[in-house]
Amino acid sequence: MLHDRMIAERRRLCVQANSLQKQIAQLPEGKIICAHNGNRCKWYRSDGKNKTYIPKKEHTLAEQLAVKKYLTLQLEEAQQEMRAIDFYLRHHNSSELASEQLLTSKDYQEILSPYFSPQSERYAEWMKAPYDKNPKAPESLIHKTAFGLRVRSKSESLIATLLYTKKIPFRYECALHLGAVVMYPDFTILHPVTGEIFYYEHFGMMDNPDYAANAHSKLQIYTSHGIIPSISLLTSFETKEKPLDMDMVEAMINHYFL
Repeated sequence: MLHDRMIAERRRLCVQANSLQKQIAQLPEGKIICAHNGNRCKWYRSDGKNKTYIPKKEHTLAEQLAVKKYLTLQLEEAQQEMRAIDFYLRHHNSSELASEQLLTSKDYQEILSPYFSPQSERYAEWMKAPYDKNPKAPESLIHKTAFGLRVRSKSESLIATLLYTKKIPFRYECALHLGAVVMYPDFTILHPVTGEIFYYEHFGMMDNPDYAANAHSKLQIYTSHGIIPSISLLTSFETKEKPLDMDMVEAMINHYFL
């Protein structure tokens, strides 16, 4: 999971760096230098060899060069983070971590499963009980979680594993009847303390117009039946350029359930 997070973070930093480079390229040449003369601050424009005084009437130029300096520092920080991640990825085995391998081991799954069961026996039974599942496209359930559940995307696998290891009872794609409509939320979650029901939808292709329109329609259906985002409906989104931020997901899960 950490390896996947590192790859996703590097992807995000790469997008950020490209955006910063484009913004910097549109700003004036040179660097700003702020020098103090007593209580007064004077602005200078430097080309690396010589510096030219910037009068107060050219405040816009000074402002643009200051923004350029700020963006340049942000770019350097992003590049430094990418180098650190590259070092980690070069020296890290991309296969599963030992702890994750233990979860997938048939020898250990059965004897480890009680540790990850919800503390309430009633909630654990709810999680294991049979339920109406989404019958559509079973062939797309190709991503296997560390504890054996098959889901439709790698992001869903990460979310499911996070819920499982935090002992939060949930069902995957459990039928939800809303009037004449049957929905299959990605996750139906039982609060481990209060027993309150929450739903979690992850929208993974928001840069696809048709997918985004369908996501909007689903949110409207939920809202019209009193299932409100950030109250009883948790959501996360991603695009090709903005992959799922698992730190954000973990913080959200901790906030709602722990």
